[in-house]
Amino acid sequence: MQHILIIEDESAIRRVLVKILSEENSSYKITEASDGLEGLEKFKKNDFNLVLCDIKMPKKDGLEVLEGIKKINEDVPVVMISGHGDLETAVDSMRKGAFDYISKPPDLNRLLNTVRIALDSGKLKSENKRLKKKVSKGFQMIGESEAITSIKKVIEKVAPTEARVLITGPNGTGKELVAHWLHQKSQRSKGSFIEVNCAAIPSELIESELFGHVKGAFTSANKDRAGKFEAANGGTIFLDEIGDMSLPAQAKVLRALQESKIQRVGSDKDIKVDVRVIAATNKNLKEEIENKKFREDLYHRLAVIMIKVPPLDDRKDDIPLLVNHFAKKIAKDNGTTPKEFDQSAIKELQTYNWTGNVRELRNVVERLLILGGNQITKEDVELFASK
Repeated sequence: MQHILIIEDESAIRRVLVKILSEENSSYKITEASDGLEGLEKFKKNDFNLVLCDIKMPKKDGLEVLEGIKKINEDVPVVMISGHGDLETAVDSMRKGAFDYISKPPDLNRLLNTVRIALDSGKLKSENKRLKKKVSKGFQMIGESEAITSIKKVIEKVAPTEARVLITGPNGTGKELVAHWLHQKSQRSKGSFIEVNCAAIPSELIESELFGHVKGAFTSANKDRAGKFEAANGGTIFLDEIGDMSLPAQAKVLRALQESKIQRVGSDKDIKVDVRVIAATNKNLKEEIENKKFREDLYHRLAVIMIKVPPLDDRKDDIPLLVNHFAKKIAKDNGTTPKEFDQSAIKELQTYNWTGNVRELRNVVERLLILGGNQITKEDVELFASK
């Protein structure tokens, strides 16, 4: 049921609005307020999907009410109701976050159309927030070891800035989680997070993937195509395994960082991009520089802030938390009841050498959940998890 608040000091206008909305949709729940102060108090105490608010009112005018509503819940759309002399104020209210305004006396079709669109908009915002929270939960950094606590502190300091970050560490340690956290805690969190696995893209295609191409640039280029840098405009691009990027592509990435411009393959036209770059690698880039496989100037552009993610063998104290997290998540994904790991099983897992790091541990936990008993024991670990 959609809950609509009408704040209007003229009772005749209120009656008209209630009648029009009730006839349009009998499931609308409508609450009335006769002045701005009463309207704001009711908004504080109830959940509303839409507010229709007069501009000229006693006690609190419409602009004050609008500002108050936006402080409480910025996602609820507010439609202002204006007299003919209030149009300038109505336009000002749009600048302050109003969804739209309707002139008095309200036109039936205009009113209903605005209400429908505003309610749909509010529903979409709520859904997007719900999905974003769901996505955020999927990229948790699990651990309370000194190494992980230190990384979290660095992220808190670095994320709100525009500084480029180079994340290093072996495969499977969770470098992509660090990148996601940096983005989600940044000023760009509402923008796109575009991930590019440089190791998975053939060297002859990496430039097209990153910068796009124009029609006819090469044999299979049948139409113009935007690249990942353009897709990330206003957000973050994560260049995973950047140590595997070809030298020609590195040169173009360097130019993009220096000038905030790119060129699509086959074009000489500059395209401005506003992108924060986060990179990651499992390689020693200083060795790669000595071997002429990585550009030193690009390294210094990327490595403004360095974050080293440790292997799991260096933070085995986190294994109990990780096992518990994976067990719950895997059970939820499969629609099953989580199994418990007894202390002997956890201690046994802590004796293992985890060459595949957190990724390997996650796979072992899933295997134990499938093949082990109702409670996972040391015997299950010895039987189904190979050292």
